[in-house]
Amino acid sequence: MTENHERPLSPGDFPSAQVPDPTRRRFVQQAASSAAALLTLAALRPSASLASPADLAPPAPEAAPVRSRTDGASRPFKINVPRSVLDDLQSRLGRPRWPDEVAGAGWDYGTNREYLQQLTAHWRTGYDWRAQEAKLNQFPQFMTDVDGFGLHYVHITGKGPDPLPLLLTHGWPDSFFRFVKLIPLLTDPARYGGRAEDSFTVVVPDIPGFGFSERPTKPGYDTRTTADLFAQLMTKVLGYKTFVAHGGDFGASITEQLALHHPEVLRAIHINNVPPQHAQMAKPEGLSAIEKAYLLEVKAYGEKEGAFTQIQSTKPQTLSYGLNESPVGLLAWIVEKFYDWSDKGPHQRLPFTQDDLLTNVMIYWVTQTIGSSTRFYYEKAHDPAATAPGYVKVPTGFATFAKDIIPAPRQFAERYFNIQRWAEIPHGGHFAALEVPDLLATQLREFFRPFRKT
Repeated sequence: MTENHERPLSPGDFPSAQVPDPTRRRFVQQAASSAAALLTLAALRPSASLASPADLAPPAPEAAPVRSRTDGASRPFKINVPRSVLDDLQSRLGRPRWPDEVAGAGWDYGTNREYLQQLTAHWRTGYDWRAQEAKLNQFPQFMTDVDGFGLHYVHITGKGPDPLPLLLTHGWPDSFFRFVKLIPLLTDPARYGGRAEDSFTVVVPDIPGFGFSERPTKPGYDTRTTADLFAQLMTKVLGYKTFVAHGGDFGASITEQLALHHPEVLRAIHINNVPPQHAQMAKPEGLSAIEKAYLLEVKAYGEKEGAFTQIQSTKPQTLSYGLNESPVGLLAWIVEKFYDWSDKGPHQRLPFTQDDLLTNVMIYWVTQTIGSSTRFYYEKAHDPAATAPGYVKVPTGFATFAKDIIPAPRQFAERYFNIQRWAEIPHGGHFAALEVPDLLATQLREFFRPFRKT
């Protein structure tokens, strides 16, 4: 489907600004205001027809043609949260029960209470979901069935002589929203100082159980099975014979699984981090001093900061009762990771606007996917196939960002990947696509350039 628009979305429509550090089966068809509609939100189908207010966001980029090759045809999708869900959220935000806090705790004990109270106040009185919803709806979105599973994805045609198909895969705790600032830089590079020949046609699916994709109701949906679904999405649904792929966090693990099990459809891959199971399973024998130091650092991090991984890998259901019930609790659980894993610079300020943080959390809240997203940890931890070591022969590029959790040394990464390009970026952290989209876009353009001709 193609439309004429005045201008595409730009990274400025989701501005990067610093926040002071005060130390289901598918989504929704038409809004239903009854209590029954609220209780069954996750089971309802998405709206494909509601138009966003024109004055809330700029016109959309061009949608890629939908070329369905399966029985489950791709269907246009628009986010349309029922008014009843937003009213319920307002009610909950208006009556939080704040716990006490040790004097001078800062962030040492977890999310800082003063910071959380200020962000919650903005959520209740200053944040405009409808404006953000309208912006998100400028990205051409679709739903499709792959092997009977409902996947939500963004699909945008690149503006250039021969756009290269690129699969972008997010991680936790985020969704396709991770890439909203990066997408325009990749689909229309000439507009942002790049070359039109470096354009990409971008596909950004939500991982099963995340965002607007279906929530799994049976076990087994992990990085390996997701890689299989995404391979089918790209080839059988969208008709691409070959493509390139990039991911970070779980996205790196899924991209690795794609390269291990579907190398014939990949020209090259690019990732931000070595999937963590490699360090967790590695033995120090035969490793260099640098690699051994890295393993010790990973172990120390796990002991100090890895509680979230342990609980989500063992008892995610118990955790989900509280997070699915309390928007403030959900905000605290997710914002702590954005605080810990991002490049805050010399002044210790987060590189995100308050609206960035809240929109990311809102997607979890309105879809009720915090439980299904944390179960992804459990599924990966309990599936040997998802963590089995292997060597990726597909040409691989790495861009490690200085403030990511624990960047691996190249020596260690080369044990698992056929590395053709290695870049160490001095700025940016775990959410590089949101923090420093220009730097990441440059890496992707340059690395994938030799793989454009097949």
